[in-house]
Amino acid sequence: MKRTVLALLYTAFGVLANPALADIGAAADLRAGDMKRLVVHSAPKDVVEGDFQTFEDAPVSLAEYQGKYVLVNFWATWCAPCRKEMPALSALQSELGGDAFEVVTIATGRNPKPAMQKFFGEIGVENLPLHRDPKQQLARKYAVLGLPVTLLLDPEGREVARLTGDADWGGADALAFLRAVLGEKAGG
Repeated sequence: MKRTVLALLYTAFGVLANPALADIGAAADLRAGDMKRLVVHSAPKDVVEGDFQTFEDAPVSLAEYQGKYVLVNFWATWCAPCRKEMPALSALQSELGGDAFEVVTIATGRNPKPAMQKFFGEIGVENLPLHRDPKQQLARKYAVLGLPVTLLLDPEGREVARLTGDADWGGADALAFLRAVLGEKAGG
């Protein structure tokens, strides 16, 4: 009994020593609906170094987003579930995007620029970036094996959760989970 209590205390202090992990751990209990498929890691996964490109071909890195939670979505123009999911990601950015949170979309693989613009135009998405990973270098580093894949990165840039497949990111279940992760920091 004493060992069990000590183990629980040790674990609790470890989680509380890392506020980001404490937020994720508490939020994990709130997962419902599509968010039940969100895999919340027991410990953050280290930062993966790697560049991708803006629509204008300028290099960009996920390190540029450190300091906030980032929902990184890997997608492609030919991906039907991506087409279904993207408006929900846009709604999520409208609802929670700000100083503490941002949705970053990255088209991985062969996605011609005109097709990317047409994709966003047809589904009415105007508030998400048209970033590119044309040679799938970043997707490979993050072990993206199918599409869509969405990663939640903590403010230190570490992966804390992952969802494979499409989800209703603009729905009540996702918003409840992410608001719990962000606490009072949302929308700033």
